[in-house]
Amino acid sequence: MDLSIFASPEAWISLVTLIFLEIVLGVDNIVFISITSNRLPEEKQHIGRKLGLAGAMLSRCIFLCFASYLVHMVAPLFTIDLGFFAHGFSVRDIVLLLGGAYLIYKGIDELRDVLALTEEKASHSDEHKAKHQIGLGQAIGTIMVMDIVFSIDSVITAVGLANYLIIMILAVVIAVIMMMVFIDPISDFINKHTEMKILALCFISVIGILLVLDSLGINSGIEVLDMHMEKLMVYFAMVFAFVLELIQMRWSSNYAKWKREVAAGSTSANDGTVGKTAREEASADAKAVEAGDASKGEGE
Repeated sequence: MDLSIFASPEAWISLVTLIFLEIVLGVDNIVFISITSNRLPEEKQHIGRKLGLAGAMLSRCIFLCFASYLVHMVAPLFTIDLGFFAHGFSVRDIVLLLGGAYLIYKGIDELRDVLALTEEKASHSDEHKAKHQIGLGQAIGTIMVMDIVFSIDSVITAVGLANYLIIMILAVVIAVIMMMVFIDPISDFINKHTEMKILALCFISVIGILLVLDSLGINSGIEVLDMHMEKLMVYFAMVFAFVLELIQMRWSSNYAKWKREVAAGSTSANDGTVGKTAREEASADAKAVEAGDASKGEGE
């Protein structure tokens, strides 16, 4: 391994750029890992996320080792011509088509579970819990396979941006380590707030639709930072919806706090009124007794 390449500013620029791209392009992967790990028993969710990311890193590094073959993945294997639609399908297209279809299914299936209160029922029923949960090996395997789908474009991008395998692998390792720091807070936040979970599932489904469209050659052809404009728009919409949801949650929290303060104030006021009334009644009774005693004394 020739480390002299790091003496070149170009190598460092490529490394920083690739790390940034890996993190940005890994957002959908983090969301998918969060959703998948939620199906694990609670005590295994933390290790499941870490092992899932580690497995994803391993599969991506192996993927990069065959980087020289990735260039040929965009070459059409066969062509479908229906008159109104014609497209040559490559290995990349097939992978994106199958992966996108799975994401659409996964997003809709998880949304159905959320609407059916499957998780809530599982917490009160062993039968529902057994149906809802999956094994650790199944979760890690699913994450590793789907990481190939998520990373195929970023790997091809890495091959185009960097000339050395060590730079590409180092960028992946650093990006995954950074993701490991944030995966638990992100997952816990998504699982704690149902609104965010629904938002994340919709995001997963939309990403699946974009992958299917991309596999069919349907895209705008406009790219920024090696990402199609459609994906950038989805990311922007996701961030916008996320910020709106945070504002709504903050308002709800403040409103609930205000209602509790008003209720507490009303209770204190009522207690004071009741106490005052009781004291007045006791005083009136005492005066009546004194008046009665005085009348009795005068009569005698």
